Amino acid sequence: MATSIMNPRVDFFFKSEKWHDEYEQLRSIVLDCGLTEELKWGCPSYSDAKKNIVLIHGFKDYCALLLFKGALLNDPKGILIQQTKNVQSARQIRFTNVKEIIRLAPTLKKYIKEAIEVERAGMKVTLKKTTDYAVPEEFQTKLDKMPALKRAFKELTPGRQRAYIFYFSQPKQAKTREARVEKYLKQILNGKGLDD
Repeated sequence: MATSIMNPRVDFFFKSEKWHDEYEQLRSIVLDCGLTEELKWGCPSYSDAKKNIVLIHGFKDYCALLLFKGALLNDPKGILIQQTKNVQSARQIRFTNVKEIIRLAPTLKKYIKEAIEVERAGMKVTLKKTTDYAVPEEFQTKLDKMPALKRAFKELTPGRQRAYIFYFSQPKQAKTREARVEKYLKQILNGKGLDD
């Protein structure tokens, strides 16, 4: 595969103090796989024929490669991580130092090349539908009592519906779940998502 060209629009990301060396090493590895470097979601994102393959991002305790369809990849090294239980498609490979990245470079290239092949083959992750998720009792009670709320919720995009279900389900205490539902009733009735 041909080496890709660095995109100057993305350069600012690699000037980070926290993960500078790690980011530079990851960039070199990904560009060596012949992908197009772009800026998406404030991070360097790499695509093949305009299809997202991998993204570089960082957090407080680690930096990572995020493979958009990582759930479809073979993982013989056991390095793919599902960020949260609700993430269906993407998988991360996490790093805390540049030595880990250098050591895993050949493996990372294999995973990226497989991700490219998965995308080129048109493979898709079978995503759960909103109806596959349990609606918290506190929200279901409101939906049952308020037909306008039920209609408004049904008219939201599936992603917005899931975001509300996840957010309302997170607290352990019923009182906190109820408070969250109450807080967002008006927003749902206005056809808005959790973060709109």
